[in-house]
Amino acid sequence: MRPVLLLVWPVLLEQLLALTVGFTDKWLAGNLLEGPAPLAAVGLVAYCLGFLPALFAIPGVAATALVARSVGAGDMPAARRAAAQTLLVGTGLTAVVLAATAVAGPRLIALLGLPDGSTALAGRYLAIVLPALPAMMVIHVGMAVLRGAGAMWAGLVAMSVVNLVNAGASFALAAGFLGLPRLGWEGLAWGTAIGYVLGACCVVGFLARPALGLRPGRSDWRPDRAWLGRILTVGVPAGVDAVANAICHLSFLSIVNRLGDVAAAAHSVAITIESLAFLPGSAFMVAAATLAGQYLGAGDERRARRSVWQAALACLALMAAAGLVFLASADTLAGWFVGGRSRQPEVAALAATLVRIVAFAQPPLALLMVLSGGLRGAGATRLPLMVNFLGLILVRLPLAVLLSRDSLPLPGGGRLPGLGLAAVGAWYAMAADLTVRGLAMLVIFRRPGWSRVRV
Repeated sequence: MRPVLLLVWPVLLEQLLALTVGFTDKWLAGNLLEGPAPLAAVGLVAYCLGFLPALFAIPGVAATALVARSVGAGDMPAARRAAAQTLLVGTGLTAVVLAATAVAGPRLIALLGLPDGSTALAGRYLAIVLPALPAMMVIHVGMAVLRGAGAMWAGLVAMSVVNLVNAGASFALAAGFLGLPRLGWEGLAWGTAIGYVLGACCVVGFLARPALGLRPGRSDWRPDRAWLGRILTVGVPAGVDAVANAICHLSFLSIVNRLGDVAAAAHSVAITIESLAFLPGSAFMVAAATLAGQYLGAGDERRARRSVWQAALACLALMAAAGLVFLASADTLAGWFVGGRSRQPEVAALAATLVRIVAFAQPPLALLMVLSGGLRGAGATRLPLMVNFLGLILVRLPLAVLLSRDSLPLPGGGRLPGLGLAAVGAWYAMAADLTVRGLAMLVIFRRPGWSRVRV
């Protein structure tokens, strides 16, 4: 258990800092800006920014798996080559994404179903942040390299810069603090962009440090067919998984957004509160991925499986405790985000209800996150893809439509009656999906095949 905990605590602190950024943006939107529209827009923005790093899952997941295997085998030249080649793949993806968002970005935002005012706010935010996409790529892929080598502390320092600058600059520019211009909504976006750029500089600095042994040489940067093939073998299923996941989550968001600004704002607040439970989930997921890759690289399959299992059990206990906290304090947490329950009572009441619903799904979510991380660290990226895609397509989305709407149109005419539970029904669907996928991942983990995948 000791190696698990040594890797967990830096990531846990890193995720805590990342959480403060989301809290800051939503608190500023709910307390400094009027009405539910800014809260609804900031929820959409959070989904979009979460979607962008998902595009870098191909080089990111491959970087962690290949670097961890190389470090476990004591082959640092191979680790440096893996770092350089994954960053090359990330650079190519960045160019493609920037071109695509320049052409179709506004239309994609409009498809997500928010009212016109909230949609316009989200578009203005993303227009400021998207030029920082190369910095996001360097952070995402560079952090994956550092984690594969077990250098969690380096990631903690880099992400501390990202998150503290983001939170501080967003507050100062939105509120006009310290003599800066009061930019309001745009101030949140500028703070985010500045944080990403400075964080990327830190990641580059750590990768260049001779002490870590990860600084690629000139020859490592030449495209290598063999290495690119390995990256695509490991990374493409993870990339498809991440993109499909993000698309399904955006589709789920569009279902909620079409219920109005109050539902969208409450959803945004509740998702942020639920992210408290993601702290241990993300930390133990990263630890499981790193240890699975390093132990398998060293040829120790037993310790690889055992380390992932111990990480999952520890995370399950912590996230179950988080679920109990959600049940007890949902009203207080929801009221804090809207400047007091009396300021936006409908948003606060609905957000508290949503938080209580998802509280019961925290234990299976822990299993889903950590066991998926272990499988990806081993290079078994196809299995999480199947579980996540089928769960979202067959459980969450159809169930969310059925439970949230009063009726559904049928292809041949007529209508199918729904339950009409609005946002509450959509969140029942989300809790059911997380439970099904968590149990499915447990069944897969207990089988021996994932720890014998060759990468």
